[in-house]
Amino acid sequence: MERTVISTANAPQAIGPYSQGISAGGFIFLSGQLAIDPATGTLLEGDVGAMTRRICANIEALLTAAGSSLAHVVKATVFLADMNDFQAMNSVYAEFFPADPPARSTVQVARLPRDARVEIEVVALA
Repeated sequence: MERTVISTANAPQAIGPYSQGISAGGFIFLSGQLAIDPATGTLLEGDVGAMTRRICANIEALLTAAGSSLAHVVKATVFLADMNDFQAMNSVYAEFFPADPPARSTVQVARLPRDARVEIEVVALA
């Protein structure tokens, strides 16, 4: 089975020993994305809605680099540091998936990398 690494300068570079994404078996598996500005490498702070918007833009850039799109996402997992941020995240997330959204799980976690407040990972069709 062929396995292809997905990489683009239009999304944050990996901050550890992992790839931005992998394409295999007709699917694209993206690593969890934080609200990091790919141009500066800085993590957005403050508004969870703005963080979610940045994350979705990063995901879109990676999917584009892989020859796919948000319309091909089949599963998303959202990690929140505080479930009280659910509504703010959800309203912006809905802007990126306005029709026939993918399956999704949302969980509260004890801590995220770089002390982020939200992280999102997706699986999409290649």
